[in-house]
Amino acid sequence: MTAPLQMIFVNLPVRDLEASKAFFAALGYAFNPTFTNENAACMIISDSIFVMLLVEPFFSGFTPKPISDARSSTEVITCLSAESRNAVDALVDAALTAGASEPMPARDYGFMYQRGFQDLDGHLWEIAHMDGEPG
Repeated sequence: MTAPLQMIFVNLPVRDLEASKAFFAALGYAFNPTFTNENAACMIISDSIFVMLLVEPFFSGFTPKPISDARSSTEVITCLSAESRNAVDALVDAALTAGASEPMPARDYGFMYQRGFQDLDGHLWEIAHMDGEPG
């Protein structure tokens, strides 16, 4: 029996929606205009993965808990796969050019190559290429 296709919507609070949209557009991501307005932008990662960039006051309406300040603490690291090591470097380099920072150096485990960046709001992103299995 095959499980039905599921989609994932990662919701991230942002301080400046237009700056965040410009940042991620510089990385090559598009936005679904149906789910984008002054409070939210639906960034398309793939056919089944989306990131909802939500202005902080709007994001607050979905949780009774305070919003974490991703610039000073880590709640989650979002990891995306890449088709090659060059693709990992290209995406992270584009993020750095668009204003991100690189919190850690690249890591090469032989079977997996990873680099990451911290976006404009401090959210951590890992980009990884896997070629083989852990030994």
